Amino acid sequence: MTEGTAETRTSRMVWVAIGVGVVFFALAVVFASRLGMDPSISSSPLVGKSAPTTDIEQMDISGTVNISDFEGDVRIVNFWASWCLGCRTEHAALLQGASAYETFGVTFIAVNYQDSPGNAEAFLDELGRSSVTVYTVDNDSRTAFGYGVLGLPETFFIDRDGIVVGKVSGPLTYALLSATIDQILLGNAVGEIETGEVENR
Repeated sequence: MTEGTAETRTSRMVWVAIGVGVVFFALAVVFASRLGMDPSISSSPLVGKSAPTTDIEQMDISGTVNISDFEGDVRIVNFWASWCLGCRTEHAALLQGASAYETFGVTFIAVNYQDSPGNAEAFLDELGRSSVTVYTVDNDSRTAFGYGVLGLPETFFIDRDGIVVGKVSGPLTYALLSATIDQILLGNAVGEIETGEVENR
């Protein structure tokens, strides 16, 4: 083996090592930028637009209710189901929020989605009900379709003018819920927040 051949091979190995390093660095940047993001969650086209106003069956009493029935209120529309673990995680925060913000003209509307009536009732019997929350059942999934629900839980925030001003994908904490409502009451923009992965049945 000549000295020139050895130097050529060494030079090639150095360049290969540099090339591999560059590739790994590029991949690291890509993965780091996506860390904590759920690729199944996409932006809601509803933010900045009027909220859908479909009639929804009420859970506890006969008849229907419509988002527009609460015109002038800030409305929190939460899609949930008994099989959704994230819904179980956030339930206490929703109960607390409904009670804390009732006097501020904030209405909570819970929309049960892709669930059985018995399981939904059992969920509420176990974890508690809010006397000021409007409990509904999306029997034909029209409401969820109108909102573009991708999984559960998902929560939409509607201002006093009926405009969707924010969306949270994943389970809420009370701190996040109250901070978001406070921003809406102050007239500030909210946008979209992802707290974790949503679930599908």
